[in-house]
Amino acid sequence: MRALFAALIIAAAPLGGFAPPALAQSAAPAAPGEKSLPGEKPPTLPDLGKPDGAAKTDVPSEKSKEAAQEPDRGKRLDALFAALKAAPDKDSAKNIAERIDVALTPSGSDTADLLMSRAALATQAKDYDLAIELLDGVLKVEPNHLEAWNKRATVFYLKQDFSDALNDLRQVVAREPRHYGAWSGIAIICKEIGDEKHALEAARQALAIYPHLDEVEDMEKTLTISVEGRPI
Repeated sequence: MRALFAALIIAAAPLGGFAPPALAQSAAPAAPGEKSLPGEKPPTLPDLGKPDGAAKTDVPSEKSKEAAQEPDRGKRLDALFAALKAAPDKDSAKNIAERIDVALTPSGSDTADLLMSRAALATQAKDYDLAIELLDGVLKVEPNHLEAWNKRATVFYLKQDFSDALNDLRQVVAREPRHYGAWSGIAIICKEIGDEKHALEAARQALAIYPHLDEVEDMEKTLTISVEGRPI
């Protein structure tokens, strides 16, 4: 997913690549759960609720229109993820992943789109504090915006703030458990802080969704030997 945190960086792009992240920090919703320190066991995923439904009006609001489209979007994503898992080769898997990226990054609002584009420019300019502020603003407007959580995790990673990066990636998988890019990012960060057991678990989660994910395949093999030892 452009969201692939793995290519992540180390660039910054969505499950939607990691292309797959701001206004004042105080305006941003705090990431739930305590921050984990390097080497500590990552916190469990938060139990997140759905946003409140739009108030009834004579003219359907943008949110109510989105809600009406959700069943079709959900069926489309289910079909795409099933096709991704069954893809016979890397090229076909990549093509399906690109379609998933598009489906997982809907334009929720003009305000969110504007803030996302400005955050991308700030990230490219390595103004990470500004990028985080802009992404905080996106999440205030659209708290379930997967790519905003995903991109903010990338920026935190680039700042070497691994605790906040992990928290944001867990927000992504709490909302979309099939987000292989976020699972890849969790694997990368856990490996980097020395938590190889959780890195292996996250890598296997990513591969269960996207079996042809090269970078994660290699990581999973290395971590399997490190954590579980070589088979006899």
